[in-house]
Amino acid sequence: MRARPGEYSMPPLIVCEHCDAVYQRRTLARGESARCQRCHAVLYRAPWLSVHAMLALTVTAMLCFVMANSWPIVALGLNGKDNASTLWGAIIAVWGAGVPLIAVLAALTLFFFPLAQILLFTWVLMFLRFHRRPPAFAPAMRAIRLLRPWAMIEVFMLGTLVALTKVSSLFDLEMRPGVILFAGLTVTLTLVTTFDVRDLWTLKQERCR
Repeated sequence: MRARPGEYSMPPLIVCEHCDAVYQRRTLARGESARCQRCHAVLYRAPWLSVHAMLALTVTAMLCFVMANSWPIVALGLNGKDNASTLWGAIIAVWGAGVPLIAVLAALTLFFFPLAQILLFTWVLMFLRFHRRPPAFAPAMRAIRLLRPWAMIEVFMLGTLVALTKVSSLFDLEMRPGVILFAGLTVTLTLVTTFDVRDLWTLKQERCR
């Protein structure tokens, strides 16, 4: 459906990011989207999940994150000796091997940035769940938008699978629960990061009047 141009004095209004046309925001059904009549760009979409579903998914991502970082990922065996490691164990090993830059980047993109993203979503959705305006809502939205490109759990998962395939002929390879948990984290975090920040602004306006 197309959005109808509205008067500047009639809130709430929305401005097209591409051509600056101003429209009156309308309530959409699930699956619908509003497009600009001038340039046909998408102005906004109806959230595909409710606040309750988004919060449940975010909490699930947090549980997967905690468990994935607590269990060993893989065990490598050589000459009868096994060596199992968690994500942090691998990061510390890289630091000890004299490559601190790689260790810091891995810690940021695989631990701190995804954790911050999950915590920010949980913070915002917890307040919206109870029809309350989240404190520091605007800074939280800006932080989520900035962090989104830097959470690279899915890249780590793909790299891990490629690396394990290559070393499987050299070592006795044993998958540990951490791999499965990271796979679950990859799926849940990918779904969480599909939440449109603009949808959260809309939900805030609708639930915190």
